[in-house]
Amino acid sequence: MTDPIAAWHDYMHAPSADTLAALLAEDVVFHSPAVHMPQVGKAVTMKYLSAAAEVLGGDDFTYVGEWRADRSAVLEFTCTIGDAIKVDGVDIIGWDEDGRIVSFKVMIRPMKALNTVVPLMAAALAR
Repeated sequence: MTDPIAAWHDYMHAPSADTLAALLAEDVVFHSPAVHMPQVGKAVTMKYLSAAAEVLGGDDFTYVGEWRADRSAVLEFTCTIGDAIKVDGVDIIGWDEDGRIVSFKVMIRPMKALNTVVPLMAAALAR
């Protein structure tokens, strides 16, 4: 089994649809910090994660902490949007016995960061 977290880090360094598709299980569930209902399925999760990589994955995006269990991990990240909006967040990732991601939850703080990210994500999802 490939390490899904190492593969996720590789994806964030060089996002590609093929890489992301290989990482996700067909029935993956995505939990957005801005959408109140879980998003179920590979296609919709790919849209959200691709948009997030576009919006948040700039030059200063970095993972600053990582905590692992047997088939899950919490990755703490930071980045800046524009010149002044500091984003702190976590990705909570779970995977199956084949190493495919089955759950992906994103949390973002502070509120100003979330309020900045929401319209940028909406625009990226609309493209």
